[in-house]
Amino acid sequence: MSDRLSVLKTYKLYVGGKFPRSESGRVYEVTDAKGKWLANAPLSSRKDARDAVVAARKAFGGWSGATAYNRGQVLYRVAEMLEGRRTQFVHEVADAEGLSKSKAAEQVDAAVDRWVWYAGWTDKIAQVVGGGNPVAGPFFNLSSPEPTGVVAVLAPQESSFLGLVSVLAPVIATGNTAVVVASERSPLPALSLAEVLATSDVPGGVVNVLSGRTAEIALPLASHQDVNAIDLAGADDVLAKELEIAAADNLKRVLRPQPVDNFSQTPGTDRLTAFLETKTVWHPTGSLGASGSSY
Repeated sequence: MSDRLSVLKTYKLYVGGKFPRSESGRVYEVTDAKGKWLANAPLSSRKDARDAVVAARKAFGGWSGATAYNRGQVLYRVAEMLEGRRTQFVHEVADAEGLSKSKAAEQVDAAVDRWVWYAGWTDKIAQVVGGGNPVAGPFFNLSSPEPTGVVAVLAPQESSFLGLVSVLAPVIATGNTAVVVASERSPLPALSLAEVLATSDVPGGVVNVLSGRTAEIALPLASHQDVNAIDLAGADDVLAKELEIAAADNLKRVLRPQPVDNFSQTPGTDRLTAFLETKTVWHPTGSLGASGSSY
């Protein structure tokens, strides 16, 4: 028998590319599906939420200004690293959701595949939702999608990893930055994902991960004047209604929880387009000559 003591992991928040403890110093117990203690997770405060928004806004210019192709490369690198830490995520998902190792492995594999799928969309979504518009007159009329800005994402409560990837990846694939509120009951896969993001090519601040009481963190995010949109995937009906009212104050885009959100199904482009704005530009073609051509 070994007398070696195991090294318990201290989970931390992920804000601005760094791993701070909650400024409140609070933690809460995370248990598995059978009630067995797994870890202490940070209990984020309103101040932590505000700090995450500041970090996301600071990162927005560089991330949204990067080429779509470059964002795709960065996201694909994340998928590579997720694949390398597959065993760890299988273990965490099995504990979080009470699944067998084989079922948890299916969830993790689907999450990695989902991340790759969204990475491939970064330089294609503009061709699907943008384009040239027919107008009467000597003008070009072009519509192109642009990111909304800082998006607060309430991760699904039950699907701790596949659901998390399914709501986060499309937000950053389209050039937004994100403040993620991890599943309250099962935050460990999200906190481990933050470690992957920190050691990949994703710039600090593009994704910020908070753990704690969903309602306590979500309310200041919904009312925050510098948050442009919010995804309510992890909110119940009562909380969602309260957050919608708070979000109306600065006309945030709100993506409501879906009655049945089966994350195992192949996603469409709905979550990619949920947090995009359409910019339409008019430009003169030039003077028409006698032949009717401008050139």
